[in-house]
Amino acid sequence: MGEQHDAVTVEQAAEAFAAETAYWREVRGLSKRALAAAMGFDPSYVSHVESGRHKPTEDFARRADEALGAGKAIWKRWCDYEAAKTRTGRATVLAPAPRAVAEQPYATGSALVVEHDAARLDYDGRLYRLTMRRRLRNTGSEPVTRYLIRISVDRYPGEPERSNAHYRTHPLTWEELELSATCRGEAMRWEAKHDRDAFKEVWLLFENDQGRFPLYPAESVWIEYAYGVGDEKWGRWFQRAVRLPTEHLEVQLAFPAALDPVVWGTETSMSAEASPLRTAPVRRDENGTRLFSWTTSTPPLHARYRLEWRFRAARPEPQTSDRELT
Repeated sequence: MGEQHDAVTVEQAAEAFAAETAYWREVRGLSKRALAAAMGFDPSYVSHVESGRHKPTEDFARRADEALGAGKAIWKRWCDYEAAKTRTGRATVLAPAPRAVAEQPYATGSALVVEHDAARLDYDGRLYRLTMRRRLRNTGSEPVTRYLIRISVDRYPGEPERSNAHYRTHPLTWEELELSATCRGEAMRWEAKHDRDAFKEVWLLFENDQGRFPLYPAESVWIEYAYGVGDEKWGRWFQRAVRLPTEHLEVQLAFPAALDPVVWGTETSMSAEASPLRTAPVRRDENGTRLFSWTTSTPPLHARYRLEWRFRAARPEPQTSDRELT
């Protein structure tokens, strides 16, 4: 997945810079407002940069890299942007992005509410398999034809330079993810929006080769998507960010009981520092699997819930059979 920097346009370089900033902000569990405050900028400034309304600046790149502990990853994207401007000679004005997807990724007049958000992460000793189920309700006046999801990994939290070097050598690939999505029993087509070594943004489309099935006003529908990542690329943490009004949020982690896993979590918001989850994950053992479940109702918008774990026992011997991903 090596990037062809010599072919990158100014617009593509600016988009890569915005995606890199968003990735590290998500990994660190910060809202746009919180990051702007840490950098000494107006609360809306980070939002404008990530949405493409403001072009990257050297000052922003330096401050963002330092505030997020990105190990020069954001700074390198800035250098790529400057190099693209030099190559093309278009150093004056960066045109606004065609659509400000970071702020309003759906059609004007649409308004999504998540009635239920359920995530289950299974680990078999080698592979993490995430399954997301969401019940979406369109409370707007226009049909919704796509839904934006994000996939981000950080193998060595707190060691950004080590993580960056790791993913440059071992990038996250579409082939290994084996991303799949369904709605109403129909396969959903998907399109990559951002494709970085450790960060992906994907549009799930309410359509496939057989037809279209948009989410119309006042309708609710379940969507489900799943992907897999090997443990050599997935750090021992999982974060849920509340980007849309959500009525119920649920997370379940499933590990081999032989690993003797322990789980803890923290939550952050627009106005608060990280603090322990208000309720502890519930643990139970079932057929050799240790399950940890955690739920909350009506979480505040922009809240982030981060679950972390460690294994107190030695890893079991590798299985000889093929991994089952479904």
